[in-house]
Amino acid sequence: MTSTQVSSTPHQQLYNTDFVEWADQTAELLKQGKFSELDIENLIEEVEDLGNRHRDALESQLTRLLMHLLKWQYQPDKRSGSWSGSIREARKQIRRLLRNYPSLKNHLTAKFDICYQDAVEDAADETGLPLETFPADCPYTAEQTLDSESLPEK
Repeated sequence: MTSTQVSSTPHQQLYNTDFVEWADQTAELLKQGKFSELDIENLIEEVEDLGNRHRDALESQLTRLLMHLLKWQYQPDKRSGSWSGSIREARKQIRRLLRNYPSLKNHLTAKFDICYQDAVEDAADETGLPLETFPADCPYTAEQTLDSESLPEK
């Protein structure tokens, strides 16, 4: 939702002043088939944001998962239940996203390497190990990363 848009109808103005009411009214207008009364510009923005929200959630969970796998592999003496719990939870969240939104599988594949690069930086920050400690390319396949039975070893 952006506040820089010039609003001309009361419905468009509502978008900037009471988003929840705007959403309720938009749903009602859609149900009633009153398409000419819709705030199309903001509706398009919100529908696009819905998909982006799920893509962002997938990237966040994948980055978190890859970071914990790196920590698991490169600091075996510091492994803990907290780390294995974080790995398990991230995998569950990713599986749930992929189950609910199957088209995200393509997004996972497309963003896997970028998420890995972010995970390397996060792992270096959290472990205190130099960035060069971690491989430039992801040592795990997407399948291994998501496999609930797979944990890397040094």
